[in-house]
Amino acid sequence: MNKREIANYMVTPSNRLIEVIKCIDKSAKSSISLVVNEEKQLIATITDGDIRRAILRGFNLDTRVQDILFLKDLGPHPTPVTAPVGIDRVNLLKLMEEQSVRQVPLLNDMGQVEDIIILSDLIKPSELPLQAIIMAGGLGQRLMPLTSEMPKPMLSIGDVPLLEHIIKQLKKSGINKIYISTHYKSEIIKDYFNNGSSFGVEIEYLQEEKPMGTAGVLGLLPVPSTPLLIMNGDILTQVDFRSMLKYHQEANAQITLSVRMYDFQVPYGVVTCEGSSVRKLLEKPKYSLLINAGIYIINPTVYKYIPRGESFNMTDLIQWLLDANEKIINFPIVEYWLDIGKHSDYKQAQNDYREGIFGHELE
Repeated sequence: MNKREIANYMVTPSNRLIEVIKCIDKSAKSSISLVVNEEKQLIATITDGDIRRAILRGFNLDTRVQDILFLKDLGPHPTPVTAPVGIDRVNLLKLMEEQSVRQVPLLNDMGQVEDIIILSDLIKPSELPLQAIIMAGGLGQRLMPLTSEMPKPMLSIGDVPLLEHIIKQLKKSGINKIYISTHYKSEIIKDYFNNGSSFGVEIEYLQEEKPMGTAGVLGLLPVPSTPLLIMNGDILTQVDFRSMLKYHQEANAQITLSVRMYDFQVPYGVVTCEGSSVRKLLEKPKYSLLINAGIYIINPTVYKYIPRGESFNMTDLIQWLLDANEKIINFPIVEYWLDIGKHSDYKQAQNDYREGIFGHELE
């Protein structure tokens, strides 16, 4: 194992959560940052899960680390799970199993972190009990003329198609059975990926003779025996699917819906009135909302709500389940995520790849 550059993992109590996310994004494999004092001694650890819990409690990405540390006291590990430098592999694995953690900082005698050991450094990650379906049948009209001869998921990011990045991310997460729904120029996708064997996965295709919608296409599948991950075919992300499945199972939810924090600023002064009386004036306020990030996990039991042979969207399916008082939860994405819907998004994806923000760790 190569020793990690620990300085890249370090944040201070005064750093904002957005800066912690950038720190975590530098090494998607570890999903952890180290909160240290001026002497570089470890105070706490912040994981992607800690940030998700903070978002669900109403904190935003401008929140300081010091303001969410109290949440650690509410979890299973109020103090960091650490080990001394020089600990052997057997005891490290035992510690990780006993404490149910995937990352362990190694401390020297002064309480400073010298390395971080990740569970996947020690053992090969197991295959996930999860199948995936990638929605790749759209026309990509907002990306014309790029999509006039090429389906959007086959547009290149770096030197490989967007869809190949997605498949590599799924395989890296331990997902080996993948369905791809196709419609527009489907032969290009099928000719490139075939049965998936050259990419280390098993691929089957769901051909939509007419657009079926994001949930209607599920009716082309037999009822799966395991939960199903559904993902739009125009998303670049480093989301931890293993954590998402665990989150879904622990909550005993029927559907887990991924969400992303979206900030927008009104370019005008906003006036609050009662009748003709002005009560408040806010100059160019900034608002934060959770938006649908286009990734879902559903249980096989959800299939009884899906009509066969009809166009049907995930938004409709979710509303049907809500009306039936079924449990649906959200999973905040704090990792890299980009929805490539328009030309500016595609340009951003190309820039992110060139700068090493996304993609190279999958090669």
